[in-house]
Amino acid sequence: MSKKRIVVVGNGMVGHRFIDTLLQSGRDDLDIITFSEESRLAYDRVQLTSYLTGKTVQDLAMTDESYYQTNGIRYILNEKVTALDTNAKKVITASGREESYDKLVLATGSFPFVPPVPGNDQEHCFVYRTIEDLDAIQASSKTSKSGVVIGGGLLGLEAANAIKNLGLETHVVEFAPRLMAVQLEDGGGALLRRKIENMGVSVHTEKATTEIVAGENARYRMNFADGSHLETDMIVFSAGIRPQDELARHSDIEIGERGGIVINNHCQTNLSDVYAIGECALWNNQVFGLVAPGYQMAKVAASHLLEDENPSQFLGADMSTKLKLLGVDVASIGEVHGQTEGALSYTYNDEIEQVYKRLIISADGSKIVGAVLVGDADAYSTLLQIKQNDMPLPSNPSVLILPNAAEEESAGMGIDALPDSAMICSCYDVTKADIKHAVATGCTTMAALKEATNASTGCGGCSALAKQVMDNELLSLGVEVNNNLCEHFAYSRKELSDIIRVQQIKTFDELLKNYGSGLGCATCKPAVGSILASFWNDYILNSEHTELQDTNDIYLGNMQKDGTYSVVPRIAGGEITPDKLIVLGEVAKEFNLYTKITGGQRVDLFGAQLNDLPTIWKKLVDAGFETGHAYGKSVRTVKSCVGNSWCRYGVGDSVRLAVDLENRYKGLRSPHKIKFAVSGCTRECAEAQSKDIGVIATENGWNLYVCGNGGMRPRHADLFASDLNEATLTQYIDRILMFYIRTADRLQRTSVWLENLEGGLDYLKQVVIEDKLDLCSELEADMAANIAKYQCEWKTTLASPEQLKRFNHFINSDQRDDGLKFVSLREQRFPKPQQTDVIDIVEVS
Repeated sequence: MSKKRIVVVGNGMVGHRFIDTLLQSGRDDLDIITFSEESRLAYDRVQLTSYLTGKTVQDLAMTDESYYQTNGIRYILNEKVTALDTNAKKVITASGREESYDKLVLATGSFPFVPPVPGNDQEHCFVYRTIEDLDAIQASSKTSKSGVVIGGGLLGLEAANAIKNLGLETHVVEFAPRLMAVQLEDGGGALLRRKIENMGVSVHTEKATTEIVAGENARYRMNFADGSHLETDMIVFSAGIRPQDELARHSDIEIGERGGIVINNHCQTNLSDVYAIGECALWNNQVFGLVAPGYQMAKVAASHLLEDENPSQFLGADMSTKLKLLGVDVASIGEVHGQTEGALSYTYNDEIEQVYKRLIISADGSKIVGAVLVGDADAYSTLLQIKQNDMPLPSNPSVLILPNAAEEESAGMGIDALPDSAMICSCYDVTKADIKHAVATGCTTMAALKEATNASTGCGGCSALAKQVMDNELLSLGVEVNNNLCEHFAYSRKELSDIIRVQQIKTFDELLKNYGSGLGCATCKPAVGSILASFWNDYILNSEHTELQDTNDIYLGNMQKDGTYSVVPRIAGGEITPDKLIVLGEVAKEFNLYTKITGGQRVDLFGAQLNDLPTIWKKLVDAGFETGHAYGKSVRTVKSCVGNSWCRYGVGDSVRLAVDLENRYKGLRSPHKIKFAVSGCTRECAEAQSKDIGVIATENGWNLYVCGNGGMRPRHADLFASDLNEATLTQYIDRILMFYIRTADRLQRTSVWLENLEGGLDYLKQVVIEDKLDLCSELEADMAANIAKYQCEWKTTLASPEQLKRFNHFINSDQRDDGLKFVSLREQRFPKPQQTDVIDIVEVS
């Protein structure tokens, strides 16, 4: 059976989604080939700005070559399709390559509009569209002091944020009288401008650039139609997009009067075998510039091309959006410019708190027409669902935007009122019914729900609503979500944490007697041991705590697979003297230990036998080393670059700060291990945004990132606060860590904790920055008490002959275990491998 040849021109987010949809169908009669003008496969353009704050190309990638290869997708990179022969049904590339098709899908996207201004093509003038564009902008920033973005729309403000983060004096120039002219009306635009200017970005509205010439005090001078001017070293054009329809224009495919490839409800062009999807497509005289409508088109085109029995249709898309621009929450729903006849509006404007909300309803007061939210977008999900599902409004609709409105007024607006067809996740077309089905088949956590439905794995904006739907469905099914720590305690870890702290409980036996039952187990004992250590920081090998520790903690070292232990002394911030390096080398040679530099900038010494641990640590402690707590669920390392001490790009002393932070938090026990990093500039050499706590130097202080990790579920950290002085930075970290210790589940990484924290990052900011719970002084006091009781556990152990007894291999002898066998590879010893049929490692003498 011959396969149907499908050619996809364009491998952006929408083109890839189309291909992925075909693959998910399971059809084996398709031969798919895709062309990309860029040097890489699809990546997340929505998160493009994060590339300048630490994310890599791999982080942004939506697929990789191995995925396409495994699934039989042919892909051609760095190859532009320049012509179509729709009669012969083939595409022709710039290099002359020809590929025939049975079905053609145009996913060519859009291109940035650059105003036809004289001087717009100079060396330091850029657009903001691809990774290569951002590389060029970053390179230019090294020789620039100021930057201007022409365009005050969504992408323009994203570009302004990027330029500001690069440390440049930043300006936004907008032709319209307000920012985000499409999404916001005058009131919302005015507040957004005020908040952005308060952050140090200068905004210039109603400015038409007439020419770009050489500047006197900067590289360029922008002259405006009103006679004013602005000097700058760099210019980024972000004045809107245009459909990339050039390919279709030179064929017999229909083009709209103002551009765009005309499509029907099945995303077909006027040629039945040719489809267009995404920003290049024109439906009902509309081009949709958001990714979610593009994903809908990809689904519709795939459904029709696969000849589904009841193919879906594209009937337009909601252009509502919620984002954070330069740290400001902004949301726009429906029609906001007063074009709906007879529409009425409610406006809430708090100039003190800088919050603006406007709700627009129909003339009869029965439906939401639109809404604008600036400074506080918490009501977005509720308002969007009411509008999308034509839900009835409360008797006084103003309660939907007013703070602290009476709950009874908004009764009936909850999750139960949403129909099953309500779209919860527009990125992946996940409805309320889909979530209900996932819960019915066993999903009881957000992690499981994401795995089953992909909900909230796109832009993430639906995370809170998806969790509400899941929790509501669990309750309606009568499912008891048991979060008890184990059968011995009818409490969660968070609840036990509160009990221990409030009741000043100091031992496991006391807690078990008053709040538990039985004898305890391997689940509750280490968890309670960790909580006790977090709050009281007693020596963990005291007799009342010993039974709570696992093997690693009992022997103050990580047990390896051959039964030996690793020795990991603390090297704060990765900074070490030559003398201490020599000591490590001497110890490793004396005890024949395998040595390795870790990702956290420490030296691991592997292969130490149990009875050698005290001798090794005696030498290390005498040389000034401390335990590195690599064996505990605790603060591990603070990685650093060399910062402004040595690096010509450094703007902050990252090494000193890293050393200070590591010494402050060393030994802090927590629900899971915690890693820090400090980078001396936005080049991010310390990879701070992949850490639980990440700090990056700016020209104005330090940016704080939280809750990232590189574990089994890698997650980039979120920007928590910007341009902090060191005192405030430390204060915030104290509060965050202690709040995490108080509220996280057992063995829960900070990344998962934040994902499951009701209210997410915004709520954490309210707790830590705004002191919403009136806890900050307590959190700081708890941290201060913990720090005050720090001790090097190995130094304490070495001073106790009784404790040293546990490090003998045999109860009645101090002999070593001579049963271990090693081989030598790469000039170091390794455990002798078990004999296998897969690999033969030759012993080298």
